[in-house]
Amino acid sequence: MLTRLSIRDVVLVDRLDLAFTGSLGVLTGETGAGKSILLDALGLALGARADARLLRKGAGQAQVTAEFELAPDHRALAMLAERDLPQDQPLIFRRVVNADGRSRAYINDQPVSAGLLATLARELIEIHGHRDSQGLLNTATHGGLLDAFAGHDSLLAAVAGAWTSLAQARAAAAQAKTALEDARRDEELLRHEVAEIESLAPQPGEEETLAGERRFLAAGAKLAESLHAAESGLTAGADVEAAIGGARRALERSREDAGGRFDAALAALERAAIEAADALAEIRDAAAALTGDPDRLARVEDRLFALRALARKHDVAPDRLSEHGAALARRLAAIDDSDAQLKRLAEASAQALTAYDRAAGKLSASREKAAGQLEAAMTVELPPLKLEKARFEVMLEPLAENDRGGRGAERIQFLIAANPGTDPGPLNKVASGGELARIMLALRVVLAGKGAVPTLVFDEVDSGISGATANAVGERLARLGTRIQVLVVTHSPQVAARGDQHWRVVKRGDAKSAATTVEELAAPGRREEIARMLAGATVTDEARAAADRLLRGGA
Repeated sequence: MLTRLSIRDVVLVDRLDLAFTGSLGVLTGETGAGKSILLDALGLALGARADARLLRKGAGQAQVTAEFELAPDHRALAMLAERDLPQDQPLIFRRVVNADGRSRAYINDQPVSAGLLATLARELIEIHGHRDSQGLLNTATHGGLLDAFAGHDSLLAAVAGAWTSLAQARAAAAQAKTALEDARRDEELLRHEVAEIESLAPQPGEEETLAGERRFLAAGAKLAESLHAAESGLTAGADVEAAIGGARRALERSREDAGGRFDAALAALERAAIEAADALAEIRDAAAALTGDPDRLARVEDRLFALRALARKHDVAPDRLSEHGAALARRLAAIDDSDAQLKRLAEASAQALTAYDRAAGKLSASREKAAGQLEAAMTVELPPLKLEKARFEVMLEPLAENDRGGRGAERIQFLIAANPGTDPGPLNKVASGGELARIMLALRVVLAGKGAVPTLVFDEVDSGISGATANAVGERLARLGTRIQVLVVTHSPQVAARGDQHWRVVKRGDAKSAATTVEELAAPGRREEIARMLAGATVTDEARAAADRLLRGGA
């Protein structure tokens, strides 16, 4: 709820601080006293367009601050959290306007845009009357009001969930179709590339192996010379194997007399004989590899260069050619399986559409029923508010399939027929400002506080009415005030008497200088103000007695 409003240097207001503590607050005052200034200032704090003409004459800047106390789970606090803005309470909206018309906006002393102020304000407060009836004139709000009246939270959640699933299913099908179209454009090339890689059959690590073998074979003459020299060193002249054998035989002859002292030497000679034999075999095998296949180098080079060329073509490392070929093969398999995949996705979309139609159909049926109930309830509420000739209708217009969404399958609009026999039309085309405010009052009473913002402001909801009708307006405002905070600007003593907090707006000064002030009235002041509203310029004892009766009846 709105707890404080502070105004500095706005039009005729120098300095003003209002604290709101009651459930139904009323502002009264003579015509031209400046009540509209207060609403303009409040609108400025709530994100309305700034204008240098709002500045008090001679002031360098104007400033308005509005403070709100909200329930911990209020949507506005969640919206602040989404934007990483502080959620401290009270929630303070502040707007500063300079003499050049430029403005700055703040929420809890953090700079924000005026647009964000307005967005959050729509969750906190509504202003209705001949100056601002956009809450009701905006047809986008009508569906929310009907759903609040019917308690459609669970049905709306089901429709929103079904719509999300449908949108995801359609997106998946569209994405698959696009991917398939792209793939099919390249299908011939893809098949060629897969066949090319499969034909070469590259293996991981093969390039390194081939490169090493190529270096070995390419250095054949030099390596052959080295191998020949190594073999000669082992076999020519001393003959390593023969020398080792001779040494072993010499030691074997004296082994028994040595008492085991030759065992280690004999073991070493045995190992040496084995190693020498292995070395000689490796040398001869290497020599055979060099001379056994004269075309081997050419074949190795052909294979190595083919691997490298194909890797360059596909812009991958040679060791990844096999992996790359497998990925291309999977793409090709996906194309081959595309018809089945698209069919599966189309079936999923059809199922999601059926689920959405089912959920939206339940919501539509409930809305149709609720529309009749709302029309019936409004038929009861409108006559006491001097709208007895008006006929309230709820129009549910089915939406084209492409226009449906998470809020359902129909557009909802409230219509009014001002007189019997006339066709109903949009509210702003048929109803006056005061009538619009009373229609909204009737709606809010019928809604019993459901879906309402924490604070409602009615600007001269009693315009053009008096007597029993004004009393009916006051009674409904008081009833509404038991559920949410209500503030009303009024010229009706019957309405003013119902308030539990009362301010009088006064303009003082002369033709050269004037200022608007606001004073909160205690019981004696309220009696005098209501008597003035009844009697006019001259307050009589009869007017005071009538004021007493209204205050007793309005208490």
